[in-house]
Amino acid sequence: MYKILIRPVLFLFDPEAVHHFSFWAIKFFSRLGFSGLIRKAFTLNDPKLEREVFGIKFKNPVGLAAGFDKDAKLYNEFSDFGFGFVEIGTVTPKPQPGNPKKRLFRLPEDKAIINRMGFNNKGVFEAVEQLKKKHRVIIGGNIGKNKVTPNNEAIKDYLICFEALFEYVDYFVVNVSSPNTPGLRELQDKEPLTKLLKKLKSQNKKLAKNLNNKEKPILLKIAPDLTDDQLLDIIEIVADTKIDGVIATNTTIERKGLKSHLILSEEKGGLSGKPLAQRSTEVIRFLSENSKKAFPIIGVGGIHSPEDALEKLDAGADLVQLYTGFIYEGPGLIKRINKAILEKMD
Repeated sequence: MYKILIRPVLFLFDPEAVHHFSFWAIKFFSRLGFSGLIRKAFTLNDPKLEREVFGIKFKNPVGLAAGFDKDAKLYNEFSDFGFGFVEIGTVTPKPQPGNPKKRLFRLPEDKAIINRMGFNNKGVFEAVEQLKKKHRVIIGGNIGKNKVTPNNEAIKDYLICFEALFEYVDYFVVNVSSPNTPGLRELQDKEPLTKLLKKLKSQNKKLAKNLNNKEKPILLKIAPDLTDDQLLDIIEIVADTKIDGVIATNTTIERKGLKSHLILSEEKGGLSGKPLAQRSTEVIRFLSENSKKAFPIIGVGGIHSPEDALEKLDAGADLVQLYTGFIYEGPGLIKRINKAILEKMD
């Protein structure tokens, strides 16, 4: 029904406007008491789907990627659609409007999206207020730096977000791979990245001790555009800093093989969706094989079908996340993926 009736109507309108309308609609129907019906329609509960990864038990391995619920407004409502975990953010210390509009573009012929949102969010402390509600789902906190913060002061921004969210999220994701904040990807270089992650690990220990809490898993989200040598550096950095895992991958700046109109396909920003599927899986497999599966990997990028998800899991991912596939295929995709996982286990 989604692809036949709902998506064609939504795709008549501006993507960012549709995003805000969708949030309003989900909240509206949840407040009317439809949560139970939504859960019944879209959720698949089975103990066989449970996964324990970096010390956290997930009810199923399919999550919502960062960028969708930036300000932690609807994480419980998204759990009603069957997600095993929801990643909020990317959040920054101070609120920021992001890049000028128009900044979100659909490429229907490619089942893709180009975005240059630029970490638009209401700031980490607004997210904290939202996260004080009771959680019905595992929450990841994706953290970044403000656009105006120079790279030599970026650690301060990440620490502010880390400390503010520590009591309210189950794991952290360090985002240094978005192509939409000028200079951000320079933080993926070995020296600055190692320094940043070691500082966060140190703060993790301090906060856990001071708050009589457990340390929170820290993951690194990487770009799909890294070379093999850079990916080998990532493996070394994970071993050196002893962080808990990697999310592979963020959006790409590549535009090879797109079918969409040239002007549209050359819009600046990060490309997500089906064209990213192969490269994302290649990165997952490379990290898994060359590290001898030394750390967990969350696979994201181009998952539009159960087969796409299984391919990522087979390549070495422990969990998967949806973003663009959720928009193109609808909420029924989560249940279909979980069904396929169960069928493969039988």
